[in-house]
Amino acid sequence: VQLQASGGGLVQAGGSLRLSCAASGRTFAIFAMGWFRQAPGKEREFVGAIAWSSGITYYEDSVKGRFTISRDNAKNTMYLQMNSLKPEDTAVYYCASGPSARSLGVLQNYWGQGTQVTVSS
Repeated sequence: VQLQASGGGLVQAGGSLRLSCAASGRTFAIFAMGWFRQAPGKEREFVGAIAWSSGITYYEDSVKGRFTISRDNAKNTMYLQMNSLKPEDTAVYYCASGPSARSLGVLQNYWGQGTQVTVSS
């Protein structure tokens, strides 16, 4: 499975941005996909995940109510809609896939390249 993230950019605090992650290759093997982010000088952290079949989502507490993960199965694409962005959301955002949405934070098998999100104050 190959994952391609896109959609990053510069946005003002309070603004919105939508990231996409397109999957290709053995897409039939996708059970869950999700997003991670890594801010400068910090470890990579889990943002959220979606179960590919059911659409059930899981989120890290700091983004609940602001970020929404969705997917388009026909396009093999996952989205991250980010609203009410804060400067502390600035990071490189990565998409990943794994065997379970519930455990994607600790178990991943494929990664996409990152896309930079910068939120100015």
